[in-house]
Amino acid sequence: ASLKHAGHNIRCFQRDSGDLNADVDWADIVVSGWHPSDYSEWKRETPKITNTLINALHGKGKRLIVAGNIYIYGSSSGTPWDANSPQLATNPLGKLRIQMEHALKNADFPCTIIRCGEFLDTENSGNWFDKIMISKLDQGVFHYPGPEMVTHSWAYLPDVGNIVAHLVEENEKMPKFLDIPFSGYTLTAQDWCRSVSRYLQRPVRYKKMSWTPIYLLSPFWPMARGLIEMRYLWSLPHSLDGTDLRQRFPDFKPTPLMDALPNIIK
Repeated sequence: ASLKHAGHNIRCFQRDSGDLNADVDWADIVVSGWHPSDYSEWKRETPKITNTLINALHGKGKRLIVAGNIYIYGSSSGTPWDANSPQLATNPLGKLRIQMEHALKNADFPCTIIRCGEFLDTENSGNWFDKIMISKLDQGVFHYPGPEMVTHSWAYLPDVGNIVAHLVEENEKMPKFLDIPFSGYTLTAQDWCRSVSRYLQRPVRYKKMSWTPIYLLSPFWPMARGLIEMRYLWSLPHSLDGTDLRQRFPDFKPTPLMDALPNIIK
């Protein structure tokens, strides 16, 4: 939507029936949010998706813009995280992301990674926020997977779209490889409760989510094993350093949380 608003022509690749090579030939810049939907598919599908993108863009000199996450850093890399922070993840999902980004960095086309925390969507997408955290708001409860006072990084999806639009406009000025973190919102569960209470104009209290059902389901539900693997991020205080983004795009204004809430709580 941000690219259309800026006057760019957009073509969406249809994964089930589209011709990726033809779509890449048509485009000047390729924006990819393509990733497996389930953690159980990451080991098999992530390398395939990465190789498919690399093969389609090989030799064409067209920039790839891709959404990155914070899995690469691991639990021992100090925050705030930036492009120079060591990639110390030792768990399988983190190592997969490191391998993917390494392959993109060493490909023969320019690539930009927008580094984001947990996404906040404007539509229910089955993520942590809409499926767990706000599922009991009618009872005045904000369910949260981690401790109450631990900071966590969040990225409002329309803001990420606006960053993509800025990157497209400045494509010719970008280095071959750019890792650009988006600081987004750095919030504790208490921050969330305070902000949601203010928006709803009624009290909302923190309640820590029980992980016991997820552990009990893990022998039978592969997705649960991935959730458990990444659980450490809910207990690890972290943030992303947005200095580079602010310096490159001083006109970019992220959406204040209180302005975003009507679009993410419906």
